[in-house]
Amino acid sequence: MTPLEFDARHLWHPYTNVTEPGPMHLIDQAEGVWLTRADGTRMIDAMSSWWCAIHGHRHPAIVRAMHQQLDWMPHVMFGGLTHQPAIDLGERLVAMLPPGLDRIFYSDSGSVAVEVALEMAVQVQRARGHGARSEFVTIRGGYHGDTWKAMSVCDPVTGMHSLFSGALSIQHFLPRPTLRPEENWPEDPAQNGLAALEALLRAKADRIAALIVEPVVQGAGGMRFYHPAWLRGAKALCEAHGVLVIFDEIATGFGRTGQMFAMDHAGVTPDILCLGKALTGGHISFAATVASGAVAKSIGQSAAGVFMHGPTYMANPLACAAGAASLSLLAEGAWQRQVRQIEAQLRAELAPARALPQVREVRVMGAIGVIEMAHPVDPRIAHARAPRSGVWLRPFGRNIYCMPPFTIAPDDLSRVSAEMNALAGGAT
Repeated sequence: MTPLEFDARHLWHPYTNVTEPGPMHLIDQAEGVWLTRADGTRMIDAMSSWWCAIHGHRHPAIVRAMHQQLDWMPHVMFGGLTHQPAIDLGERLVAMLPPGLDRIFYSDSGSVAVEVALEMAVQVQRARGHGARSEFVTIRGGYHGDTWKAMSVCDPVTGMHSLFSGALSIQHFLPRPTLRPEENWPEDPAQNGLAALEALLRAKADRIAALIVEPVVQGAGGMRFYHPAWLRGAKALCEAHGVLVIFDEIATGFGRTGQMFAMDHAGVTPDILCLGKALTGGHISFAATVASGAVAKSIGQSAAGVFMHGPTYMANPLACAAGAASLSLLAEGAWQRQVRQIEAQLRAELAPARALPQVREVRVMGAIGVIEMAHPVDPRIAHARAPRSGVWLRPFGRNIYCMPPFTIAPDDLSRVSAEMNALAGGAT
């Protein structure tokens, strides 16, 4: 049995039909922007391996930090113990986050970071004497992960978790903001999309623990961009009604939108922030939920006294070392120029797709390029073409999109744009 035959018979891949898995590529090596198959064929990783490899694969500084940590201490429990890698990473995070976001809870994946944030919100409300506040409000078109509570705040109709409707907790879903970042912002709530949130909070704030949203960019729910001013209005409304605000920056954090964090476009600081994906530069799974001092103090002064969550691999030293190295690279500042160049090039090179009759929209923000089609796109077509085109893309829904590593060279990015345009044009 060949490795690919074993894979097809026994391994379960994400969002893949096990009876008809479609084209599968055996990857032997990853370096820089390149994935190398076992047969030697190379493909540009235009997805940053699901948006996390912002510095490219096997960046020497991150690999070196992980090697050094592996020789010294790969893991130790975080209960009652601490270690320098966790402290180093924490210092770098606090330095780059807005003042007030300074209590860091480490976990092992983005979805768990969301679970932690939701649990924090409920525990804070109970600590403040609002035991009935256990529900959440969000906007349609969102995606927050595949674990159970996180699924409940993903879009219940168009999201990937509609199969579980009826089994998940019932939450409050608002119409997604329709104003784009480049449009003028009207102050009238009836025109700017905040009226629905205002009405909901007036009627049901005493049952709602928090609002959770992906700021400015909705990722796996549809790759949609919306006006940053919506976040400012939503934060003010939530504060007025005692509702916490959670920003899920797992996909958008660490430079992807052109700002270090998507919330920086709005100048808004949430009560709780979820980070993951690019936190370690894509070298090992890791995440963080960062809370304000007020949130942490509320829990610390409650009857429970402690936050009731503790992942086994919390603050894994190997992941902390990778994260500290990745954030050090970001602190050097080259990412800002790189993302600006990627954005300008994608705007120019994807523009021709607008003339295609089957294309609904082309949109670009930072190092994100999207061609939205009028019909669903079969990802297996892109998968089958990848060895010939030399570009690895994974479309979903109606979207052909890319989120390349920030380190991608202009010529390689042109290959990505060309393949996206070819797929939009009906290439097979």
